[in-house]
Amino acid sequence: MAKQIHYDTEARAALKKGVDTLANAVKVTLGPKGRNVVIDKSFGAPTITKDGVTVAKEVEVEDKVENMGAQMVKEVAS
Repeated sequence: MAKQIHYDTEARAALKKGVDTLANAVKVTLGPKGRNVVIDKSFGAPTITKDGVTVAKEVEVEDKVENMGAQMVKEVAS
């Protein structure tokens, strides 16, 4: 399969969308008024958590470029 190459604003927009997706999932868990997040897994019961790290680990975006943005944030944060 051939490699996909993205340039300029198209690449930045896709990476930013992945970063924003991860950030929006995690930010609701922050602070004393942080809310619960339900994580659906392919097996077993869903997980309910307020832990931002657990939420971040489970985020995986469908689009490959957007997923790279989300994965980069996870790597930088660890």
